[in-house]
Amino acid sequence: MNSGPVPKPPLRLAVVDDYDVVVLGLAQMFDHYRGRVEVVQLAPDEPVTVAVDIALFDTFAQGEADNDDLDILLHNPLARRVVVYTWVFDEHVVESAVRKGVAGYLSKTLPARELVSCIERIAGGEMVVSPPPRSRQSVGQNWPGREEGLSERESEIVALITQGKSNAEIAKLTYLSINSIKTYIRTAYAKMGVSSRTQAVLWGISNGFQIHDRRVNSWRAQH
Repeated sequence: MNSGPVPKPPLRLAVVDDYDVVVLGLAQMFDHYRGRVEVVQLAPDEPVTVAVDIALFDTFAQGEADNDDLDILLHNPLARRVVVYTWVFDEHVVESAVRKGVAGYLSKTLPARELVSCIERIAGGEMVVSPPPRSRQSVGQNWPGREEGLSERESEIVALITQGKSNAEIAKLTYLSINSIKTYIRTAYAKMGVSSRTQAVLWGISNGFQIHDRRVNSWRAQH
């Protein structure tokens, strides 16, 4: 008796970012697609430690294709394919990521069904670069400070301030102008009820914005 084709097991996925709330928010996007994608590791602030088909690298407050965290992930033998999940689609940034060896470069505006479809295509061996986002309207995301009224971009700027980054460093990491950074800082400070960088750092530490570089240091200790 022919019982039909054996269903394929779901793809194994790791979600990688330094912030718990970001990782959990992204992982929840796959809840309705568990037969196709299984999130087997949430990797906030730590390396991928189990074998996965896809390591989805969320760039929130981590820099883009030119940063050490992406290089570390690309050299992790447990991550079969690495996919960047981002807002930044400057041509040279995308080209840099592809040269380094990413298997996909996806926009944060993709609905869950399209994100899952892209991940399946990438796991099948296809290089997928999604169209650049037309607006900064993320789908299914969460971020530190959201409940306090911070927008995703304001949150990212505060996260980088809490990391000790200067305005110039933040502009370089986010591909925004200095004037844009100053505007985001001003609106974020008003929502946070602070008036100085020192107060902003203390606020960030108290509200889930602090990281400890365990992922970078753990990988370097092994190599």
